[in-house]
Amino acid sequence: MADPDGQIRWYTADPRGIIPLDRFHIPRSLAQFMRSRSFPYELRIDADFAATMRACMQCRAGHTWITPRLISAYVRLHELGFAHSVETWQDGQLVGGLYGVSIGGAFFGESMFHLRRDASKVALVHLVQRLRERGYLLLDTQASTQHLRRFGCIEVPARAYMRLLREALARQCRFV
Repeated sequence: MADPDGQIRWYTADPRGIIPLDRFHIPRSLAQFMRSRSFPYELRIDADFAATMRACMQCRAGHTWITPRLISAYVRLHELGFAHSVETWQDGQLVGGLYGVSIGGAFFGESMFHLRRDASKVALVHLVQRLRERGYLLLDTQASTQHLRRFGCIEVPARAYMRLLREALARQCRFV
């Protein structure tokens, strides 16, 4: 994360937030919205990674850890094949999404944003589907928030998290 002084530092949480992929829950109203004939969104993977990060930064203006310097670092990770975005588009415009880092069988969610109804939630549902299809073991959310708990996010102690992380990193999964 980028601190207010501009320095980029590594942080970890104890307990750590994760979404167990086998217990992911889609709220009923979101499932109905996604099944509706009038569902307005198109999902894309890595179509505009940098724009997704910038949107995450702009949606948190004034209190964000995302800085231009951090975006540059993550864009480089994206170019190297480690950082990815799941994007929600409507009428040719980016209206929601999320980004994170994929290593082995672990995906580390970094941030999400929405400009239209449920656009980031739809991206999260598609992220979990992709991770399941490709044999991932761990979706790291860093922290557990009320919003993420609606989807099944739980907190695990650092020791348990490290066991899950070691197992996930030993896997060879491809995000794209």
